[in-house]
Amino acid sequence: MQIKAVAFDTGGTVLDWHSGVRDAFAAIGRSHGVERDWGAIANQYRRLAMRSIVGQCQPSFNMDDVHFRVLNEIFESYGLQAFSNEDQRRIAQAWHKLSAWGDFADPLREIRSLYPVVSFTMLPLSLVVDVSRLNGISWDAVISCEAIGYYKPDPRAYLQASKWLGIEPSEILMVACHNFDLNAARACGFQTAFVRRPNEWGCEPPPDPIPNPDCDFALDNFEGLFTAVRSQVEPTSL
Repeated sequence: MQIKAVAFDTGGTVLDWHSGVRDAFAAIGRSHGVERDWGAIANQYRRLAMRSIVGQCQPSFNMDDVHFRVLNEIFESYGLQAFSNEDQRRIAQAWHKLSAWGDFADPLREIRSLYPVVSFTMLPLSLVVDVSRLNGISWDAVISCEAIGYYKPDPRAYLQASKWLGIEPSEILMVACHNFDLNAARACGFQTAFVRRPNEWGCEPPPDPIPNPDCDFALDNFEGLFTAVRSQVEPTSL
């Protein structure tokens, strides 16, 4: 099994979106003297946003637009009429300030010493640039579905990423904590690695915690991913 590049899903797999978004809601709630179950609200917000972007073909909007627009429904559903347009903007901007999972940065540097590493994501380019700079993450490239025009799990997204990298799908290892992403990548010929993120949804268990047995690797953390990837390197290239 030959690997020539490693592609990472970014929202959820690399970034702790739940904590960042929950805390943004909580901070604004405190400023208005409003108490809610902010973790549950953050999760519903995420669900609605994902429903609005997954599988989109040539949309006139990106994930930033969705993150802003969906808040109208969240505010109405949870009785948050006290939240202003500026509050809405601040919550949407919280996505650009997310922290990466603590086990990611060091293994990524180690993996990058062996292979090119790319963020392959439904998130907008500007968001990935912001969070990467904030967390000290260096990619060889960022491939956003925003630029491709087709959003995962549309096969055209995976095949275009492979074309842009100039690498056969079978030579790319796709890394994610979501089976829908990995199943679609594998159907396009990619190798796949499921990395568990049990705390992705914070106060709730992840909706998709069990890796498809067809994955090439199923791992508990990114250090395990580095070990698995390193095992595939030809001895003469180490």
